Amino acid sequence: MRPSKRDELVRKALNIFYREGFHATGMDLLSGETGISKTTMFKHFHSKDELILAVLRLRDQDFRTWLFRRMAEAGEPRAQLLAMFDALAEWFAKPDFRSCMFIKAASEYPDPDHPIHVQSAEHKRMLFRQLQAIASEAGAKDPAGLARALLLLKEGAIVTAHLGHEADPAGDAKAIAEKLISAALD
Repeated sequence: MRPSKRDELVRKALNIFYREGFHATGMDLLSGETGISKTTMFKHFHSKDELILAVLRLRDQDFRTWLFRRMAEAGEPRAQLLAMFDALAEWFAKPDFRSCMFIKAASEYPDPDHPIHVQSAEHKRMLFRQLQAIASEAGAKDPAGLARALLLLKEGAIVTAHLGHEADPAGDAKAIAEKLISAALD
């Protein structure tokens, strides 16, 4: 089934916002690169912020589906927790890697009550809840504590990969995660 103009716009805008940033991307650039007129864009979205929110929802769905599928492929829960860092290494190696769209969105919209910031924070909360569930399945004494620690490693690895000053941030984070997981499960 062919995607609707709205879906096509959101998918194309995701790539442009990811590459260029939110504030740096104007409606003229979006129109020029997507081939969708501004009039059509405003038929689907009343504002640029509404379009950004739709983009963030799509990115959340795509990213969590990809990440949790990659983790599930590892098998048992302990291996799944470590597989998160293998998946990150794959992502970091992609030529179009430009850091985390949600970190960038929250940075560009720093007011914690702004809907774009709220949507970005919700993405991170959903990741936390899934990691907490996996940590619980693995038998962690404090599943929430382990999930928080692993998320901190994940976020740090993303920023480090984006800055490019370390050779293997995902591998470094995985080595630390192995120690944390061992301590949490013993």
